Amino acid sequence: MEASLANWLTGYTTIAVVFRSGTARAHRNNSAENFSRVTKYNCLHIREVYRRFCEIVVVLVIDEKMTSEVNEWYRGRKVLVTGASGLMGKVLIEKLLYSVPDVACVYAVVRSKRGKTPEARIEDMWKLPLFARIRDEKPHVMKKLIPVTGDIVYDDLGIERNTLQQICDEVSVVFHFAASLRLEAPLKEGLEMNTKGTLRVLAVAKKIKNLAAFIHLSTAFCYPDYERMAERVHDPPTNPHEVLRAASWLTDDQLNLLAPSVLQKHPNSYTYSKRLAEALVRECYPELPAAVVRPSIVTPSYKEPMEGWVDNLNGPIGLMIGAGKGVIRSMHCYGHYHAEVIPVDIAINSIIVIAYKIGTMTERKPEIPVYNLTTGDDRNTTWKTVLDIGKATIRKYPFEGPLWYPDGNIRHNKLIHKLCVFFYHIVPAYLIDFLMLIFRQKRFMVRIQNRITVGLEVLQYFTTREWWFDTHNFKAIAPTLNDVDLKTFPMDLSIIEDEPYIEACMLGGKQYCLKEKLENLPKARLQNNILYILDRIVSVCFYLLLLSWIAYFFEPVRNVLEYGGPVIRHLPFVGKTVFRDEL
Repeated sequence: MEASLANWLTGYTTIAVVFRSGTARAHRNNSAENFSRVTKYNCLHIREVYRRFCEIVVVLVIDEKMTSEVNEWYRGRKVLVTGASGLMGKVLIEKLLYSVPDVACVYAVVRSKRGKTPEARIEDMWKLPLFARIRDEKPHVMKKLIPVTGDIVYDDLGIERNTLQQICDEVSVVFHFAASLRLEAPLKEGLEMNTKGTLRVLAVAKKIKNLAAFIHLSTAFCYPDYERMAERVHDPPTNPHEVLRAASWLTDDQLNLLAPSVLQKHPNSYTYSKRLAEALVRECYPELPAAVVRPSIVTPSYKEPMEGWVDNLNGPIGLMIGAGKGVIRSMHCYGHYHAEVIPVDIAINSIIVIAYKIGTMTERKPEIPVYNLTTGDDRNTTWKTVLDIGKATIRKYPFEGPLWYPDGNIRHNKLIHKLCVFFYHIVPAYLIDFLMLIFRQKRFMVRIQNRITVGLEVLQYFTTREWWFDTHNFKAIAPTLNDVDLKTFPMDLSIIEDEPYIEACMLGGKQYCLKEKLENLPKARLQNNILYILDRIVSVCFYLLLLSWIAYFFEPVRNVLEYGGPVIRHLPFVGKTVFRDEL
């Protein structure tokens, strides 16, 4: 707006000078015709200047009246965030500090890790590319982030008494993000972190004197026994308090033995423990102004603070990188099923606005508000689309030092997938470790492949079934926002184009997870081309060897191949097998 006003003033000054000089020249030339022509010409320009002036005044008035209602609600509020060091926690903090300038402060609950204090971890966090725009444009807001030493595995979150009292006196918004995201985690770990951890956070929330909104982050996949996920909390299969009580005295081994009967239709401890946590949050409503948000699979950022930001290998980005490195070459997946994902920045925008909506409710609903942050019935992106675009992108921007040429695929048939895993994953892993043993190097490939196999088994549950979600509550948010908030907190998933977004995700994984520089692309492309040739040679040799084995044991096959004598005779492996009687 300042630039537009400056341009208008410049234009006005120039035209004014032209008018005066033109009039003066007309008088000097004593030409009535020239004076009339110049005067008419400049009057037309003055009308245009006046029109532009009116437009700018109107826009200035609109801008002055149109303010961010979300920011106004957050004005002076203090926010508590658990799970602040996770992907969504970091993006939430960055968005709050950058786009909600009037928030008073953000208390970030962070535990010590690997010998680093919470303060040191926050200091390291500021150095991430994620916070680049804050460092460049608004460095003063960094002081609003206050690290708090704590952990959800302890009562009162392990927060020091005076600090906890200060939080209870000052905080009015709580975002509970802390959780164990390991899908393959033992049941006891999932219950301790996701269920009992939520119970501890709720206990702290009840002590907060002026709590306006409590936002619990769940998952869209915590009800696998329902064909369609409604925006409501369903009854858990068992009483969460009874489960926690039993888990407290059972050993890890005992609980693992009971896990299949406890989990029932749940594929892993993550979805089960998250479902129990939702029930605990529902118990505290309406005493607490709570809401449950359920994002689908969270993927790298769409636009903010930069395209493709990601800092972990959870979910599809881990699969993409594993496939791009040539480590993952087969996955059990139904390619025609829809990919239910949501960019992390879109999810965070929605969560910030949901807290505002909960805080401004004049009357609490009978049931706890639930928001499915998913594409719902509007989706059209399939897993095959993701694979095809990912393959094209990895050939355009290959990773450095791949183990093999990235040419993996998805397979509908589980038996074929198992065979491919054996030949493409297990056999090469043992071969590489055998070579490492010969050269007296540390063996690692079998261990990595075992972890990949476990991870794939867990993830494949979500890629071999179709998921359907109601999104009425989620979609009802945007129409209630003004233009400023719609621009500041975009939540429209339909505007995302598959190809540029997936390409940005791959580049984000390359730059932010693997720390690879784009300047090294020529070298990476050369490695990729060499591996392509080697992959084709090995593939041809493998199929020729397989054909020779079949011909060796099955005489009808050998008889058919004999008809191609001139060609078959010169094929490696096959020729000697088919015409062995002539040797």
